[in-house]
Amino acid sequence: MAILPFPQRRDPAAAPQSLPLFPLNAVLFPGGALSLKVFEQRYMTLVKDCFKQESAFGICLIAEGAEVGAPAVPHAVGTEARIFAWDMTQPGILNITVRGGERFRILSSEADRTGLLQARIEPVAAEPQLPVPGKLAALVPLLQAMAQDAGRLPPPHRFDDAAWVGYRFCELLPIPAIARQKLLELEDPVSRLEIVFKFLAQRNLVK
Repeated sequence: MAILPFPQRRDPAAAPQSLPLFPLNAVLFPGGALSLKVFEQRYMTLVKDCFKQESAFGICLIAEGAEVGAPAVPHAVGTEARIFAWDMTQPGILNITVRGGERFRILSSEADRTGLLQARIEPVAAEPQLPVPGKLAALVPLLQAMAQDAGRLPPPHRFDDAAWVGYRFCELLPIPAIARQKLLELEDPVSRLEIVFKFLAQRNLVK
């Protein structure tokens, strides 16, 4: 698999105001990784353009519709995605892995002639870097253990950052996609951690 350099964190003030969208039945979180199989022509072209321009696209959870066929209706908040690894093991199917950047909110969107959604977006402010509160500290060793077992948390690891810890739990916990979406949309990292803690405490995994 070819590995591409991942760009530095962008300045939200310089965020592009338009972004092509890739609606999925999955949620990408900032700092997370997601593997995709690309085979529809509209998305093949999207990936080609991203390679050529070293640009990003947006991943949004589907609110109505499907991943293939007619353009789906996405939820309003999504995450910028940049390709950092790819390969093609069979003709016509491209395997890519993307890394999540900043969140954004869709202001409007429309499908182009190929069926690719093009959106006007505004960035959602990055969450402040805060320590994990003491009352929620039991989450950290649990996530460290989960990270070792899952083997799919890309570095850098920031176990002292409440937002990062919360995002990683949201990826790993066995919860419905719509629940992940609601957690993505929260703008307070401590509130997100409190929800995660309650979920785990109900299952006697933390106390």
